Amino acid sequence: MKIYNTLTRQKEDFKPIEEGKVRMYSCGPTVYNYFHIGNARPFIIFDTLRRYLEYSGYDVKFVQNFTDIDDKMINKANELGITVKELADQYIAEYFTDAEGLNIGKATVHPKATENIDAILAIIEKLINKGYAYETSDGVYFDTRKFNEYGKLSKQPLEDLEAGARIDVDEGKKHPADFALWKKKKEGEPFWESAWGDGRPGWHIECSAMVNKYLGESIDIHSGGQDLIFPHHENEIAQSEAANGKPFARYWMHNGYINVDNEKMSKSKGNFFTVRDVSKKYDYEVIRFFMLSAHYRSAINFSDELLAQSKAGLDRLYNCLYNLDFIASKAKKADISADEQKVLEEIFKHKEQFKAAMDDDLNTADAIAALFDLARSINSNVSADSSPELIAKSAELLRELGAVLGIFTKTQEDTLSDDAKALIEKRKQARADKDWALADSIRDELKEMGIELEDTRQGVKVHIISKA
Repeated sequence: MKIYNTLTRQKEDFKPIEEGKVRMYSCGPTVYNYFHIGNARPFIIFDTLRRYLEYSGYDVKFVQNFTDIDDKMINKANELGITVKELADQYIAEYFTDAEGLNIGKATVHPKATENIDAILAIIEKLINKGYAYETSDGVYFDTRKFNEYGKLSKQPLEDLEAGARIDVDEGKKHPADFALWKKKKEGEPFWESAWGDGRPGWHIECSAMVNKYLGESIDIHSGGQDLIFPHHENEIAQSEAANGKPFARYWMHNGYINVDNEKMSKSKGNFFTVRDVSKKYDYEVIRFFMLSAHYRSAINFSDELLAQSKAGLDRLYNCLYNLDFIASKAKKADISADEQKVLEEIFKHKEQFKAAMDDDLNTADAIAALFDLARSINSNVSADSSPELIAKSAELLRELGAVLGIFTKTQEDTLSDDAKALIEKRKQARADKDWALADSIRDELKEMGIELEDTRQGVKVHIISKA
């Protein structure tokens, strides 16, 4: 497998530190609201990476944090008249609701910043003792000029990075780009005791501390959105490598931005959408499929039209799967023939096509193309007259590859509403009663609902259709 490494700006062969094992960290949400579609992209992408690594035989330890203390959270909690912890607990629960809908697996560990204060304090102390950090009247800061490789991830010298830094206002800072490791308490803020006064951690230090605690001083993969390259990930590298004296992460992976109707998403433009809101119109699985339809490093445009196209594509794959389930229940007992063995060999070539795409820097767009090629091959060569073995192995392969992408979570029973099921039964009875006019009217009604019925000699076959 090759991975594009942001650190080197090139694709590299993936070689983990320990053979057969992968230690992977991905930046999680700041839990003060429902997560938006921009957050959803890295959550889905790096969940898929984890799935593929495990599919490829690796033992993956995956850590994704929750930032449960920062300025936004303090302000939101004050507005609502609740504690920061109450706010965090509420939106961590909401995160898992949306993540489960998107079929994002739980991390091996989901650490919270507030539950790892000891680990944060330990790394700050180490940085101070090594001369990389200093105390001011407002807190403790990392001295960016002391770390000679500062800027190596974003590929810009320290002087050029000043303009992009989240500049903390403190007259005691030695350099404008120096960043807070510890913020001394202000009135009405949560705080913890430390050798440098009561306060709370800065944003960047929590990730370094949690990587150290749960994965070790050096890890294989660190991932997140492109917007985190600077300053967050740049600062993580500086403080981690200064503290430990060894490389922090071998591979840095960053996904591209999301635009909405070809414009950058922002609250001020009114094109800011949470996953929860979008899921009211489109199924969570459609959102996931859409996010995987482009290469993760490219920008992706989010629009109703493109979501509808994703739904139509996902429906085509599901119809292939549902058709296999249908004909499997009708197939006659017969051993697989020599000709069918050749068909099966051709069908399984799409597995290699899929794996080649995923091995090429997690190219999910080409992997989805391989699924469509597989579905076309199955539709052309597998029928109710095929042997049970050919039908079963075709379905198993489609499900196997779909599971790597986190799709095919539903059965046809799940897809059909209770009203649709009732209408299908009503039409079945109308046909038995030879009431063809009623049967035809029900067929038309179902078609308006996005369901097409096909009367075959094996029985009634249900197709999900899309109006995209």
